Amino acid sequence: MLPLITLELTTTAWILSFLAAFVIGLSKAGIKGIAVINVTFMALAFGAKESTGLVVPLLVIADIFAVIYYNRHTQWKYVFKVLPWMIIGIIIGVFIGKDLPEKIFKIGMAIIIMGTVFMMFWWDRKKSKNVPTHWLFASSVGTLAGITTMVGNLAGAFANIYFLAMRLPKNQFIGTAAWLFLIVNIIKLPFHIFSWNTISADTLLFNLKLIPGIFLGFFVGIRLIKLIKEDFFRKMILVLTAVGAIIIMFK
Repeated sequence: MLPLITLELTTTAWILSFLAAFVIGLSKAGIKGIAVINVTFMALAFGAKESTGLVVPLLVIADIFAVIYYNRHTQWKYVFKVLPWMIIGIIIGVFIGKDLPEKIFKIGMAIIIMGTVFMMFWWDRKKSKNVPTHWLFASSVGTLAGITTMVGNLAGAFANIYFLAMRLPKNQFIGTAAWLFLIVNIIKLPFHIFSWNTISADTLLFNLKLIPGIFLGFFVGIRLIKLIKEDFFRKMILVLTAVGAIIIMFK
């Protein structure tokens, strides 16, 4: 696969990229459920498969911000419980996504996004929030999270349900997820560099230019998480995300 950044970017691509970086910062600050938007923006700007590699270094940078800010709240036993299954899922995802044609990859990503939206909507409407905590639950959710994070950086919904099942308080939820995804995203880097060839020196240079967007999003997110009305916000995000998935499928 050719390097992503081989031509001058359009103004639209720059705007979408900066917005994606901003959303990544918001998400890692603790505003969960919006990460699919950055995937949508990047896929619209660069294509479905190429954008997956472009996003991973941005996620690592944002994860570092989150780990620094929320480190004291991390509950390591929950990280170790699900991490092995996510690694298995990542390996499966490497083989699933490596040779898929762009059109099929794009449709698959849109389906995953729509599935994520419906799963999150179902969870919000579900009267009982009791989720099974048996090891089979952790293994299945972890494996699915690993596959979707490799194929489309879309593990957020699965990880959210896992941590909700563990009944972690807000800050422990965010801090534990921060360390889990920092480790997972670092593990994904070699696959994108050496197997999928979606990360190059050019894409890394481009990533550096988007760090201010991540920092701004993280800064705003830390403040918003204390003020925003979660119910309205999540409904708005679900609608916007579903629209984005439809656009990706037919772009």
